[in-house]
Amino acid sequence: MPGPTAPDDPSAALAARLCKVVPALADLAMRTALVLRTLEDAGPPTAARALDEIASRAEQTEAPAREVLAALLPLLGDPLHAGFVGALRVVAKDASLLALARLLRRKARHAESQATPPIEHRGIALEPGGRPLSLGERRALARKPSRGILDKLLADPHPRVIENLLANPRLTEDDVVRIAAKRPQKPEIASEVARSARWMARARVRMALVLNPGTPPELSVPVLSQLLRHELADVAESTQVPAVLRSAALDLLARRPPLPPDPNGGASMQ
Repeated sequence: MPGPTAPDDPSAALAARLCKVVPALADLAMRTALVLRTLEDAGPPTAARALDEIASRAEQTEAPAREVLAALLPLLGDPLHAGFVGALRVVAKDASLLALARLLRRKARHAESQATPPIEHRGIALEPGGRPLSLGERRALARKPSRGILDKLLADPHPRVIENLLANPRLTEDDVVRIAAKRPQKPEIASEVARSARWMARARVRMALVLNPGTPPELSVPVLSQLLRHELADVAESTQVPAVLRSAALDLLARRPPLPPDPNGGASMQ
């Protein structure tokens, strides 16, 4: 846990404000928008220190802090905010903000240099022998309420199609679990799932994303902050996920506070 901070410390004030305001908002998208706006207004140095305190509290399973980190997850998966997240990572390293560094942990640079296949823009037929549909056509279909069409688009390789699917009100949790668990997984598809505040609030979706070996650690490691103790144990014991993810899960397990006695004799899930 971080040491005591001065009352006029802007990062401490920011952390306290986020932990108070974010849980009071019912709408998940509004939570994420508020966190983004607040952190960007504060700037990377203050934002990083505030997030370090929040991440430290979340490691101790403080509910408001975990809710703030849950609202932060879609930002960490959004390429549009990669520059800001990178700046937070630099501050965490330079200022030895250990809790934030653990939250933003990723693979070593040499492991990241492996080339990924380019995103395909060619037409794709939804049925054998059918007419190949352009990206624009598939994106338009992904907005339709047709259950049959949605089923055919769940395996689409293009992230813009998946983006539209994830916003479709007819999509179900089972559908999103299929998208998140698909192997081999494209990092761009995993990023679309991670960006969805609506779906990242679902435990099964989080686990499908985290346990998929194709999910980049910079997306999966922050999700660990939302997992229960037995879920972290499952990740730590998985032989398919990256070593950095297993290590992060073990770290979080070690930092969780001792389980309180259960008056009913059952096992605590926290």
